[in-house]
Amino acid sequence: MRRLLGAMAGMLMAAGADAAELPIERVFASPALSGSVPRALTLSPDGQHIAYLKPRADDALRTDLWVEPVGGGAARMAADSLAMGGGALTEAELQRRERARIASARGIVEYRWTADGRGFLVPVDGDLWLQPLDGPARRLTQSAESEVDAKLSPDGRFVSFVRGANLWLFDLAAGAERPVTTEGGGALSYGQAEFVAQEEMKRMTGQWWSPDSRRIALTRVDESGVRVAVRAAIGSDGTRVTEQRYPFAGTPNAVVALEIRAVDGGAPVAVDLGPDTDIYLARVDWLAADRLVVQRQSRDQKRLDLLEVDAATGRSRLLFAETSGTWVNLHDNLKPLADGRRFLWTSERSGVSQLMLWDGARLRALTGRDVLVDEVVALDEAAGLVFFTGVVGTPLERGLYRARLDGRGAPVRLTEGGGWAEAVMDAKGEVALVTWSSPAQPPQVSLVSREGERIRFVIENRLEETPYAPFAAGHVLPRFGTLTAADGQALHWMMLVPPGLAEGARAPVVFEVYGGPGVQRVRRAWGSLVHQHLVRRGHVVFVLDNRGSANRGVRFEAPLHRALGTVEVEDQLKALDFVKSQPFVDPERVALYGWSYGGYMVLRLLTRAPEAFAAGVAGAPVTDWRLYDTHYTERYLGNPAEDDAPYAAADVTVDAGRLARPLLLIHGLADDNVVFDHSAKMMAALQMAGRPFETMVYPGQAHGIREPALAVHMWRTILAFLDRSVGAP
Repeated sequence: MRRLLGAMAGMLMAAGADAAELPIERVFASPALSGSVPRALTLSPDGQHIAYLKPRADDALRTDLWVEPVGGGAARMAADSLAMGGGALTEAELQRRERARIASARGIVEYRWTADGRGFLVPVDGDLWLQPLDGPARRLTQSAESEVDAKLSPDGRFVSFVRGANLWLFDLAAGAERPVTTEGGGALSYGQAEFVAQEEMKRMTGQWWSPDSRRIALTRVDESGVRVAVRAAIGSDGTRVTEQRYPFAGTPNAVVALEIRAVDGGAPVAVDLGPDTDIYLARVDWLAADRLVVQRQSRDQKRLDLLEVDAATGRSRLLFAETSGTWVNLHDNLKPLADGRRFLWTSERSGVSQLMLWDGARLRALTGRDVLVDEVVALDEAAGLVFFTGVVGTPLERGLYRARLDGRGAPVRLTEGGGWAEAVMDAKGEVALVTWSSPAQPPQVSLVSREGERIRFVIENRLEETPYAPFAAGHVLPRFGTLTAADGQALHWMMLVPPGLAEGARAPVVFEVYGGPGVQRVRRAWGSLVHQHLVRRGHVVFVLDNRGSANRGVRFEAPLHRALGTVEVEDQLKALDFVKSQPFVDPERVALYGWSYGGYMVLRLLTRAPEAFAAGVAGAPVTDWRLYDTHYTERYLGNPAEDDAPYAAADVTVDAGRLARPLLLIHGLADDNVVFDHSAKMMAALQMAGRPFETMVYPGQAHGIREPALAVHMWRTILAFLDRSVGAP
């Protein structure tokens, strides 16, 4: 495989100068250029089938459910979204999809296997269906309100879901539904995750079934103290005014309690989360039918307590705590062992994310500090093996690894190097579905044994067989390298250079920036086809992961603490000096582009170093961090109600008068993540300072502009702005 990719890379580089153009319209059209890349890959509980969501050839945003045998055989559509759909989504479901970054998705966007592996629970457009592997689908609900966060009980008897503000059960045998809670309404809700849990904590649920299906742990969320933000979602067909409970930094959060309710009725059992209600309910996991582990995070996020809870009484006791001088990162790597007492865990107390075993009394490391563990994907307790994805050696590559539960020996890599792997496995870790890509290979899916042997391709997605094939000869491979930060740490960069530049020619640059924590942009993975359009157009494209980026450990992240907009700017300006020193770069024509935190960075760089860049494009930018939410912002800047100084220092609007270069501001008018108030405040500050700028707003669009026609419009707008401000290539 490595030899094949190497040969392909050489072919691409050699043929680059003779490439066909790649129109921006084709980048966003259907079918998707990178091939039919599935998502939500799973293996059935019985290990016999593979399922995934696959986009339709005529609509890349609409996905259907497909299935195929593990042992080989033809893939087939298991559930047709067009045959099932048609209903309207409620505001709650629309917001939940936005939190999951699937707001623009259509059709089937999620599914769950039945416990016996013979079918699926499929939500479609707000209603629930039960789809067997063979035979017609059974419709379970048909209501005016959306059924949200539907789950099957482990014994397969019930479906639980949230409707309105209450948790409901559907009895599959009786064909009847009944409420588990009836108290919800107004600012009080049951069984669902509050805004910051979904948006920032990556906890998308508020209900958890016990292993024996006799109990459900569920949240009780009281948002009465949360500030109401009146948001005008301006669309092409009118303006919809929404009152959203939004916890701005420094203001009250929702009060979240945890209850345990028996399926057969009875009084709720309140879980003891301690006397302080100003905390975050981070995670809930059942250890056994009678015990849970609840993760309680302090408001300042410097402490994460793991509490063992008695399901019958709700009494809790502290097992251990993770603490930090900056913040404690959350994860989903708690995996219970069969005895209901021990569990796997990952901890950054050594400076990197290490795999640990809680043996009931203490934590014991199973991996060393040379391994950065990302996600635990399977556990075979009988064989003494655990499987995880992680980073070893270089942060540019991620692989699937196997380690021993006794901690002996080094982890064994199960996937090839030179690329980026994501994986899911069956419950016992017998086989893995690995999605792997490299700069020269679009994502492909393989069935891999626990020994690391490829059993077969599920989706080979060979480059010459994708819709990208007519343009593949001109595919430009990125160059990688490192710079050294002020504190001595390595900063990884990626650069694409137009092929066939004449001797002495100097090209303009699109300097793309994100810069925020928890994200990694520089990887040996299949890249952005917008980048391919830009480089064929004649732009150099450059990306740097500054300090604070993901997958580098605590020391690399920590410089952002109470200092957003400082070290990121320092690192990006260091990279700018490097880019301008390249003999093929026109140092007077380097333009910035960034979205979300990247939009903030564009504004920060243009105002802190007014003469450094030629122009900037800021998409959906944060401008004043006081307008963002509690969990994300206070993690890095602290609580402004206690100390506003870090917020004042990070506010980009106060420097509006320093803008000296052309600026294009872009924002969706229905954005409920980085609300339009951010751009409005920046516009007002620029106008008061007498600084000209350009803007493009998108009615009805949320945090991302994903509809193909609108994405094309946006990039035409950006390209025209670049041509005016820095000159066409």
